[in-house]
Amino acid sequence: MSIRLLARELYRVQQEVARLEARLAAASYREQEEVREELRKKKAEWQRLRNFLDGAKTQPVRSFRPKA
Repeated sequence: MSIRLLARELYRVQQEVARLEARLAAASYREQEEVREELRKKKAEWQRLRNFLDGAKTQPVRSFRPKA
């Protein structure tokens, strides 16, 4: 996946996290547990995408092995 597509997906998930956080603040006590679980999953997805994007931006480390 290209960096641009990762960034777009990260932005989309970030918007969903913000939406869920607002929904959690306004949710009744009964709805809060369901919204918390959905929010936890979206935050995990956001972190996974963030790690992919951070890894894609760094240059791979080249190992130097002298020939014997």
